[in-house]
Amino acid sequence: MAEGSFTYDGQLKGHREWVTALACPQVNDSSIKVVSASRDKTIVAWKGVDSHDEDEPKAIPYRRLEGHADFVEALALSNNAEFALSGSWDRSLRLWNLKTGDCITKFQGTQGHTKDVLSVAFSPDNRQIVSGGRDCKLKMWNVKGDCMYTMEKDAHTDWVTCVRFSPTLSAPLIVSGSCDNLVKVWSLSEFRCLATMPGHKGSVNTVTVSPDGSLCASAGKDGVAKLWDLSRSEHLYELECGETINQIAFSPNRYWLCAATTSGVRVWDLETKELVSELQPESDLKSKPQCTSIAWSLDGSTLYSGFTDNTIRQWGVRDIVA
Repeated sequence: MAEGSFTYDGQLKGHREWVTALACPQVNDSSIKVVSASRDKTIVAWKGVDSHDEDEPKAIPYRRLEGHADFVEALALSNNAEFALSGSWDRSLRLWNLKTGDCITKFQGTQGHTKDVLSVAFSPDNRQIVSGGRDCKLKMWNVKGDCMYTMEKDAHTDWVTCVRFSPTLSAPLIVSGSCDNLVKVWSLSEFRCLATMPGHKGSVNTVTVSPDGSLCASAGKDGVAKLWDLSRSEHLYELECGETINQIAFSPNRYWLCAATTSGVRVWDLETKELVSELQPESDLKSKPQCTSIAWSLDGSTLYSGFTDNTIRQWGVRDIVA
């Protein structure tokens, strides 16, 4: 069995404030390597460059999307990587054409969020959008910008910090995390809460769903990553981190869970429940930057991590044959 080791592949520099969110295209033929959001109110699409020099960046800013009036907190890409969806502290969502840089749709108005938008996601078929915010609301939209539904019954009682779709097309589910310390599972077709999963002892900052849709993971201020059986909404086990976890993501091709934390990046092997790696950023700053966000490339060979020193750090995964 091949295991993996990480190599540090350099920094992507182009933002003027914290990098808040990252997303990688889920198609092989995309020239865009990663898309990032920032507190500088912009979204940047990064294009790969051929460079064999370790000091040269592996990607450069290809397109900068501007229009939000406040921090851009959330980001998602359509499955064909042609469109980006952003959520901002200006209380709006925006849908962007990545090829032209144009904002196609602005999601706001009387049915929109009344406070900061903290998380956004595309449905697996790209036809519906879900968002969560500081108004404690979880909202469903169509791509034209119409708010189709607001989840009211069994809703979260505090900020909705993270929303994610299950990749399963036959019975699509939404998973949400909140500052009320709860994780909830929602039916997309029935617009109702299917399960509430308690257990966290602090705000849930992040939720994610495994590539096959069978597992869900959640984490947050209590420094614990919890694994759940998504079909049964049952708690399986947990991984102790000991510090705040800002975001988690499953590897697309290995049985790994990756976490963006206060001190850097941690990667666990879910079979052994052991740490695979701890990736610590080098920095000239007196206080070490926090890792706010992470995203895997489609093939799982590259991990991108966003930090509070305005940079994206790129890590490569190399196979080690045991």
